[in-house]
Amino acid sequence: MNERKIKLSGAEAVKEFVNKAEQCDFDVDIFYNRFVIDAKSILGVLSMDLDKVLTVKYGGRNPEFENVLEKYAAC
Repeated sequence: MNERKIKLSGAEAVKEFVNKAEQCDFDVDIFYNRFVIDAKSILGVLSMDLDKVLTVKYGGRNPEFENVLEKYAAC
């Protein structure tokens, strides 16, 4: 299981992230505190507190998805 920290700033970032997550043939989840959301659900991701750093856990490899994770990587 791979894990990355990201920060999504706004609806366009969420849309891009979810679109790439949907293309993955493996599970992608977002975690914040005790909340776990399916990253392939745009409503689920929009329901998260986007002011916070989010943890993404995913169980496979997809170069396009990993590029998006790098783009929104939290410092």
